[in-house]
Amino acid sequence: MNNVRLALLSLVMSMTTLPSKPDDHTVIATDDIAWGLLNPLRGEASPKAADLWGDRTKDMATGMLVKFNKGFSSPPHIHNITYRGIVIEGLMHNDDPSAEKMWLPPGSFWTQPTGENHVTAADGKKNLIYLEIDSGPYLVLSSDKAFDSGERPINIDERNLVWLSAKDIKWLNKGVLQIAYLWGEPHSANGSFVKIPAGFEATIKNDNGLKAVLVRGKATHQWNDLKTKTALSPSSFFSSKAQGEHRINAETEIVLYINSSGSYTVK
Repeated sequence: MNNVRLALLSLVMSMTTLPSKPDDHTVIATDDIAWGLLNPLRGEASPKAADLWGDRTKDMATGMLVKFNKGFSSPPHIHNITYRGIVIEGLMHNDDPSAEKMWLPPGSFWTQPTGENHVTAADGKKNLIYLEIDSGPYLVLSSDKAFDSGERPINIDERNLVWLSAKDIKWLNKGVLQIAYLWGEPHSANGSFVKIPAGFEATIKNDNGLKAVLVRGKATHQWNDLKTKTALSPSSFFSSKAQGEHRINAETEIVLYINSSGSYTVK
């Protein structure tokens, strides 16, 4: 009888969600972002920057925020690595030095290939982007070092995104949630936008960990069994290293950018 009881107890414990650990997830509210200078040598003329994860000064993948003043325009330059950019606030332009300005509004996406000569400009009253690299460090180099890596840039205005719904993807809530894939493959490393309507309580599940930045709207975040709820606004960040649930309560319609190391579900 004792052996049966022990077996039943073991089964119950295996079916119970394990308590969350302090280091298995991260949440950064907008007000808690630690800002510095993107290029300290330029002093106050430098855009402001903040690493949300990783470290842009080291050889590692990193996601960071960058702020630009209205009227900012960089000289022609290149980068030592390819990066992805997402507009959170304002109007941004990123293209060849001779290209006509194509101002990208919030919710837009672009890629900047390594070695390609380009300029970056900002035209909103306030301008904020999320910038992501797969390796580092993130360096700005002079245009005379330009080279052709074989990559080509992508510029996608928010109005040109292709949104998929439940009729396209089985794991999306019918008629409510939408997703727009940006890069990668759905079942391996990928980046996508997820749109959640106002008043909807969504659960984002992932077995391999993910990172997410709020691009638009307001919401609250709760991780697994924890009672703590964090208010999210544009530029807020949350992530997890292992299997778990991010519970998102959308106060307004929200758009999340999600970088996932594998497939994930939103219910």
